[in-house]
Amino acid sequence: MIARKRSSALRFFHLIIWVCVTMLPSASWAQGSSDNLSALARLSGQGVTLNAHWRSLDLSVEMTRPVPWRIFTLDDPRRLVIDFSELDWSGIDREAVLYESDQISDLRAGLYRPGWTRLVLDLAKPLAVLEAGMETNAARTVLNVTLAATSPTEFSAKAGAPAAENFGKPFHVPSDGKMRQRGEGPLTVVLDPGHGGIDPGAESAGVVEADLVLAFARELREVLLRSGGFNVVLTRDGNGFVSLEERVTIARRAGADVFISLHADALAQGRASGATVYTLSKEASDVASEKLAERHDRADLLAGVDLANQDDEVALVLMDLARTETAPRAEALADALVEGIHSATGSLYKSPRMQAGFSVLKAPDIPSVLVELGFMTSPKDLQRMTSPEWRAQAAEGMRDALQYWTLQDAASADRLRK
Repeated sequence: MIARKRSSALRFFHLIIWVCVTMLPSASWAQGSSDNLSALARLSGQGVTLNAHWRSLDLSVEMTRPVPWRIFTLDDPRRLVIDFSELDWSGIDREAVLYESDQISDLRAGLYRPGWTRLVLDLAKPLAVLEAGMETNAARTVLNVTLAATSPTEFSAKAGAPAAENFGKPFHVPSDGKMRQRGEGPLTVVLDPGHGGIDPGAESAGVVEADLVLAFARELREVLLRSGGFNVVLTRDGNGFVSLEERVTIARRAGADVFISLHADALAQGRASGATVYTLSKEASDVASEKLAERHDRADLLAGVDLANQDDEVALVLMDLARTETAPRAEALADALVEGIHSATGSLYKSPRMQAGFSVLKAPDIPSVLVELGFMTSPKDLQRMTSPEWRAQAAEGMRDALQYWTLQDAASADRLRK
């Protein structure tokens, strides 16, 4: 266990990745349209379904993966509005949905603005949102909404898009949203062996980075599982290609408490050795870090997937707000990992704590770090990283760091709660 005292208490804010944002209440619609939409999620299963009761109505939207969402009602005319971040409505069966209940007189769905789509249901009678939550598992993701009959007066009083003064405040939080760990159960750690498949990463003396970090990820997984108190998921457990975006998706689906991407560095010129731990920064901490980020991000471009234009203005705001909490937690995790690796191996780069704009670290709701185990262009580091004994020591140091961070992070959460 690492003996480290924090110099000051960090102030945390509530996670608001799923917060509502101010948007215009109306838009131009095309039923089921997906024109100009590059959706990350699609309808699946039965798509949109209604289940009518005497004084209530259940609405379900089944999709391929969880996405940020918000829900509200509008008056004159009465409407239920649900916004989703990039959900493709292709294949929605409007007639089948309307057939299920006379409480819904019409519906429309399509692109609302870049990065967001909307489902609008015209209400034949005033219905209030009683419950709304998103459930997800390995098989499917479903948004479930329960509407209950209400009076016209009550409906009008509560109708309206979230106002500007409510910007940044929670509206509806999907039930799949991972609650902050409090040290009361196993810590879910997602290990991300970098590169793979068509992107082998760096190579030196016949050693391939993708193979090296995969071997270490497997060994670290075993160390964590044997120690108890950890659930461990690998983003890849073979030599297949996994896009940067999919790596983050795997972490979110696993309910990750932390995300650790594993790499081995290389220099085209100069000499360097030792491990480095990176956290996310919009501005790289130095030119070398910026170039390193560009090289890692190249993986998606090699697969024909360009992430450069996926973030729209709204998504950026949401992510920045969410990182108000996760950024200091990731910094604390990185500090702990630096100390753990140093304590176990004594092998650190001269500036072991760095920042860069790695896409794989951009999950706003998961504390994420990237660990460069060493420099493959350094004969000393290469010998270390190919040594099972050194890798075992490094894995034990990272385990100790995670155990320490778990306790400190839970204590910080308790202080926030009080």
